[in-house]
Amino acid sequence: MTQPPAHKPHILFLFSDTGGGHRSAAEAIIEALNLEFPGQVTTEMVDIFRQYAPRPLNYVPDIYPTLTRAPRMWQMGYRIIDGRRRVRNMYYVLWPYVGHSLQRLLREHPCDLVVSVHQLPNIPIVWAMGQQRRPFVTVVTDMVSTHAAWFNPRADLVIVPTELAKQRAIQMRVRPDKVQVVGMPVAERFTAPGGDRVQLRQKLGWPQDKPVVLMVGGGDGMGPLGKAVKAIDAAGLPAHLAVVCGRNKSLQNHLEAHPWQVGHTLYGFVRNMPDLMRAADVIVTKAGPGTISEAFIAGLPILLYSRLPGQEEGNVSYVVDEGAGVWAPEPEKIVETLSDWLYHPQTRGRVAAASLRLARPKATRQIACLLAEQLGIPK
Repeated sequence: MTQPPAHKPHILFLFSDTGGGHRSAAEAIIEALNLEFPGQVTTEMVDIFRQYAPRPLNYVPDIYPTLTRAPRMWQMGYRIIDGRRRVRNMYYVLWPYVGHSLQRLLREHPCDLVVSVHQLPNIPIVWAMGQQRRPFVTVVTDMVSTHAAWFNPRADLVIVPTELAKQRAIQMRVRPDKVQVVGMPVAERFTAPGGDRVQLRQKLGWPQDKPVVLMVGGGDGMGPLGKAVKAIDAAGLPAHLAVVCGRNKSLQNHLEAHPWQVGHTLYGFVRNMPDLMRAADVIVTKAGPGTISEAFIAGLPILLYSRLPGQEEGNVSYVVDEGAGVWAPEPEKIVETLSDWLYHPQTRGRVAAASLRLARPKATRQIACLLAEQLGIPK
C-alpha cells in the first residue's frame, strides 16, 4: 500500500516593507532554514500591511519614507504608544477594525508556525488565532531601542539581538526563559568567506594604495548622505570614497555632476554589499541595525551620521559605548573623525577590532535552529 507523503511543516513569516530591514531579515532566516534543514520545511512571506491591512493602513509602506523625513513627528508618534499598557490599549481600539483581516490572513495561509519580524502584528495576531493556537515566535529586528509592541508575553519564543533588548523584553512581562539573545539575522553572503581584499579591490576598480571609505544611506539612500560626501571631498582627505546612493537616483545624478577633488566610485542600488564591506576600511552610514550588524561582521569602524528617532537611538549608543564607532551628525564631525582614523591607522585598528568583537556571524543559522526546534525537527 502506498504511504501518503509526509507532511512538511510550514512556516509563515509576517513582515512589511517599512524600511528594508524586515524583508531582508525574513529572507535571511528562510535562506538559513534551507541551508540547515534542506527540504524539511516550507516557508512563505506575507506583507501584513500591503496584503491584509484595511484602508488606509495598507498604504503605510508607501508613506513610510515620507514619515521618516519628519523626525520630530515620527519620534512623537513612536513614544506616544511605547508602553505595555499603551500598546494594548491601542490594539483594543483597533481590533474591531483589523481583527477580521488578521483572521482572514490565518485562514488563507494555514501554517504550523508563525514568525513575526515586524513589531506591529505581535499582539493582535495571537488574538486572531483564538482557540486555534499555533506556535508563535517573534524575531526582533531592532538592535537596542525596542518598542513595546515587539513583545507579547504569550509568544512561545522571543529572539533578540542584544542583551539590552532582552532586558526590555523582560520589562514588558515576557518570561526570561522565553527570550533568547542570538543576534541580528543577516544574509549568508555577509558571513561566508569573501576572498582576498586585494583581489576584491581589483575587481571593484578601487585603489590599492589608499584607504577606502564606504558611504551608504540604506536601500532608499535615506539621510543626509550628500552633505557628508561633499564635506569629505572638500576636505581633500587621503582616501577613496565609494558612495552607495541606493534607489535615490536624484542624489546619484547630483553627485555625478559634482566637481570632485578626491577619487571616488558612485553606485546606485547594489547587490554586492558584502564585497564592498570586505574591501573597505571604514563605513559611514545611517544607524540602521542591519547595516551595523553587517559592518560588525566585516570588522569595519563605523561612523554614524543619521538615526531615526526612537528605534535607532539605542543603536548609536551601543556602537559608541562599545568603542566600535563614532556618532557624527554634523559634516564637520565626520571630517574630523575620518581625518583622525586616516592619519592614525592604529586608532582605526582599535575601533575595527571593537567592531569585529560585536559580530554575531552565526546568528541567522542559530535562529533557524530555534525555529526548527519549535516544530520538533531534530538537528
